[in-house]
Amino acid sequence: MSSAPDSGRVDFHHHFLPSGEQATAMIRRLMVDTEWSSPDVSFPRWTPEISLSAMDSLGIRTAILSLPNDLEHALAPEQRRGFAREVNTGAARIVAEHPGRFGFFAHLPTPTDIDGALEELRYALDTLGADGVTLTNVYGNGAEARSLGDPVFEPLWAELDRRGALVFLHGEQTFGSNGAPSRFLPVPVSEVPNETYKAAADLVTSGRKRQFPNVRIILSHSGGSTPFLASRVAGLSPLLGCELTPEEIIADFRTFYFETALSGFETNLLALENFVPAGQILFGTDFPAIPRDTAAWYTGNVDRYCADRPELFGRLMHGNAERLLPRLSPR
Repeated sequence: MSSAPDSGRVDFHHHFLPSGEQATAMIRRLMVDTEWSSPDVSFPRWTPEISLSAMDSLGIRTAILSLPNDLEHALAPEQRRGFAREVNTGAARIVAEHPGRFGFFAHLPTPTDIDGALEELRYALDTLGADGVTLTNVYGNGAEARSLGDPVFEPLWAELDRRGALVFLHGEQTFGSNGAPSRFLPVPVSEVPNETYKAAADLVTSGRKRQFPNVRIILSHSGGSTPFLASRVAGLSPLLGCELTPEEIIADFRTFYFETALSGFETNLLALENFVPAGQILFGTDFPAIPRDTAAWYTGNVDRYCADRPELFGRLMHGNAERLLPRLSPR
């Protein structure tokens, strides 16, 4: 077992891959569906030791594990519940076996099954000690699709709000109507960041963000295009009947947290600092969905951005994380 590095980074966007044929088949299906495949992109291998090695090389003290949500949408509802329980008990076991190095966001069965989602939420938080839950911005396809602002999810949001829970929100990984522009622009490159923005905009304009203010929501990948398109929502949605004013819409967008996975770049960081207080910016890598060298490139960009501001560096790397999750604090 490795000892925690001194730099103390907390990685809020760090995936793990459950063992077993069913989970492996789901991940492979996801790679095919998103066209995330080329001679240079292999099927990701994962063990705790692989993550610990990458974490040590990147100066990461603790990684909060998560799994892309709704992998199991093709399964029957009772099988989805079993899969979520398997994922969460496995994650809790990894956390227990490596004290201080990992936490995890609970995986919920497809939350349009509200009873199943609430049961797993309670078990994961109360029994397994999960740090929060992970959600995707939309569940289902076509006429069956339900975005997170939909009334069907209100009981879930109400329970998360009652608990003041932490939610890690990821954009869905399905093509737009026209597919990928090229092999260099598969779904994770061209679609996911905008789906994350759509999640934020949906929660704001539906009133859910204001209705359930105690839920602390982290937007993956620096919110995708959120900092750049929030003003578009603020200016145009009231014309379409949104009851919030432009100022209220902007204010609600500014209550999200943002993490730096695949967006550690000066332009993105400048936009985030302009859009939200520095206390709402967190560190993330997206390992092992991307190779260690790619994660190191983005991490190095963040380090250089903060090079002359050690206080900001400390807040982004671990201070803000310790305020969100006090158990992470060395004190």
